[in-house]
Amino acid sequence: MSTNENNPTGDGTKARRTSRRRLLKTGVGVAVTALGVPMLGGTAVAHFPTKLEIDVKPGSDSNAVNPRSRGVVPVAVLRTDEFDPTGEDVRYRFGAPEAVGSGGGARPVHEGHVEDVDGDGSDDLVLHFPVRDAGFDGDESEAELRWERDESGEHGLAGRNQVRIVGCGRD
Repeated sequence: MSTNENNPTGDGTKARRTSRRRLLKTGVGVAVTALGVPMLGGTAVAHFPTKLEIDVKPGSDSNAVNPRSRGVVPVAVLRTDEFDPTGEDVRYRFGAPEAVGSGGGARPVHEGHVEDVDGDGSDDLVLHFPVRDAGFDGDESEAELRWERDESGEHGLAGRNQVRIVGCGRD
């Protein structure tokens, strides 16, 4: 038996070493638990939604979009219990899902304006996007709006809404 393992001198070295080791193990366990609980319990994730609620052409039932238009298409980002678009940076791309998914799509022409478009008493964000930059080719039945969490372009949230493509000779 070595002096370090059994501490026959009685100076408490082994007890201090064991206490330090136990403290380190406990500290690591607490850190892992603190990081893991929000992921496992869903508490941290619950405050951040998985998708955006959007309305292309608020007030329109058909959501008709003409890709040949030189105008803009309004898109409302609806406020939900989990996401307030009026309190976030305006980093959005809009258009055909394939275009938006590959990093393209139209950028808003301005920072948007606040309006209650769905009549629920909460402020929504209405943005306007140049139709020509949206990447619609006439085969789409949905449009996608993607919000980027930061300036690096990291995907944050996305939402889709039905559209009817017109003016391409297929309507």
